[in-house]
Amino acid sequence: MEFGCKEYFKVGKCQGQKVVDGETMPLVLEPPETHKGDIESLLLGLKANKDWFEQLIIKNSAVLLRGFDVKNPQDFNEIVETFGWEDIRYVGPAPRTHIYKRVWTANEGPLSEFIYYHHEMVLIKESPKKLMLFCEVPPPEGGETPFVPSFRVTERMVEEFPEAVEEMEAKGLKYTFTALSKNDTSSMRGRGWEDAFGTSDREEAEKRAKALGMDMEWLPNGGVKTILGPRPLTRVFEGRKGRRMWFNTVVGMHGKELSSATMADGTELPEKVVKRCGQIIEEESIQFKWEKGDVLFLDNMALLHGRRPSKPPRRVLVATCK
Repeated sequence: MEFGCKEYFKVGKCQGQKVVDGETMPLVLEPPETHKGDIESLLLGLKANKDWFEQLIIKNSAVLLRGFDVKNPQDFNEIVETFGWEDIRYVGPAPRTHIYKRVWTANEGPLSEFIYYHHEMVLIKESPKKLMLFCEVPPPEGGETPFVPSFRVTERMVEEFPEAVEEMEAKGLKYTFTALSKNDTSSMRGRGWEDAFGTSDREEAEKRAKALGMDMEWLPNGGVKTILGPRPLTRVFEGRKGRRMWFNTVVGMHGKELSSATMADGTELPEKVVKRCGQIIEEESIQFKWEKGDVLFLDNMALLHGRRPSKPPRRVLVATCK
């Protein structure tokens, strides 16, 4: 390993790892020796090798720190702040609670439900580049955080549905999502608009929505319908080998009770295309069993991620960075 990193890390393995286009996902980094797994040694290693570690995240898309003594949200926050990456506030439908400084709960929707694959804040003008997850309490069963190399979805969709992909790419996509005014933690998409926009004032909410690239329609029950579009089907990001990422949420929002996805001109998306896309995403997924103290870094530009149904208890915390 470069930059003297053998002093701080060794490459490990985890069940479920895959090699995709020559890259191991997730790349597992462990303490080089048992006595070097304390949080102080980890922070020292990360501080000494910030650029190297950031390049690892881009190269491998997912990096898992395992075997280090990361105990609580305070330790996790120290890891996040080590890099100096700018914080980005979460905007989206998932109910979440602020825990400590830059640390929040992940989606607090029922553990019995599957949270579908997505790029974090994919529909907002500025999405986080990095997503960090910390496992404080691993679930007894299920509860994995599967992720998917986004470029593989694009490659396979272009191969199977070249004309449909070309049409969606040319026209762009439009999404709608309906939210109540107050939070409903019985739903994985139950975040109310007041919490999402940080205000109960409608005019202020509209102003903030506009800044994020959304239009709003107020509903008689006090809820709101947000309209987003046009949005791209795929995107290419610097430093990621020119890969076309499947940077959309078509499968997750198409034909749902609270959401919709169409082409930007209103043309309906072909049902068989959406269904097959969902199958491809699942076929390309990668997952591992959470262990206590795990810290997972995801390149949000390159990976979709989700959450498998789980038996309680499960506590995975999150931080997002620009």
